[in-house]
Amino acid sequence: MKKQKPLVSVLIINYNNSKFIEECINSIKSQTYNKVEIIFFDDNSKDNSLEIIKKYKKIKIIKNKFQTKFGSLNQIIGFKKSLKLSKGEIILLLDSDDFFQKQKIEKIVNYFLKNKNRNIVFDYPIIKRNNYELPIKKKANFFKSYWGYIHPTSCISLRKKLLKNIFYKIEKNKFLNIWLDLRILIHAKYNNEYNVINNNLTYYRQHEGNVSSKFKKFNKFWWIRRSEAHEYFFQFTKKNNLKIRKNIDFYITKFINKFL
Repeated sequence: MKKQKPLVSVLIINYNNSKFIEECINSIKSQTYNKVEIIFFDDNSKDNSLEIIKKYKKIKIIKNKFQTKFGSLNQIIGFKKSLKLSKGEIILLLDSDDFFQKQKIEKIVNYFLKNKNRNIVFDYPIIKRNNYELPIKKKANFFKSYWGYIHPTSCISLRKKLLKNIFYKIEKNKFLNIWLDLRILIHAKYNNEYNVINNNLTYYRQHEGNVSSKFKKFNKFWWIRRSEAHEYFFQFTKKNNLKIRKNIDFYITKFINKFL
C-alpha cells in the first residue's frame, strides 16, 4: 500500500499587493504536487486585494483589521494566526509579492520524506526586479556575520511542530525590527537544524512597495536594524547558553549607530 502524501499548508501574508496576488496564487495552483491548502492572511489592505483573492475557490481567508506600526510584527502575527488555521504537517511561508517555481512543493515534500529527522529546509531565491532576474546561490556578506546569508521568508519550509515551537519562543514586544526570516535562521543555525536545498525554487520580488524597502543596505535604517539584530542574537545565545565572542561586525555596527 502506498503511503499517503502529506498535506502541505502554504501560508500567505498580504498587504496592498493586489497587482501580484494572481501570479502568487497561480504559482501554487499550478504546482506538480497538488495536496495543498492555501491560507491567505490579508493585513487590512487598502487596495482591492480581497476582491481578487475571493475569485479563487478553496482558499481560507483571514481578514485582519488591526495593525501595529511595525511591519515585522504584523508579519509574525499574520503567520501565527494562519498557522492556527492550517491542517498541513508541512508549512511553506510565502509573501504575496513572491511566487514559487512549478516543482517547489514537490521537491520540499520529497526532502522531508527522505529526511524524517529534519524539521526545516531553506531554498535559494531568484531575485526578481522588474524584468531583471538573478538566481542566488551563495551570497557573500560585507561583514562576517553570526547568521550568514539570510534566506527570504518565502524560501523557508518547516514541519508544523517546529514553527509552533519558534512562535512560542518569540517575544511579542521586543526586537520589533527583526523579521521572521532572521529569527528562524538563527534558531536553525544554532540548533543544528540548518538545511538547504541548493535549488532556486522561489521568485523573490524586490520593489519600492516592499514594507522592508526602507532598509536599503548601509542606509540609516539598515544600520539601526542591524544593531537590533545583534541585540537579538546575543539574547538568543544567553538563553541557549552559547559562548560566542563579539566580532568586528558587532563593534562596527555599534560604532556607526552612535552617530545616527
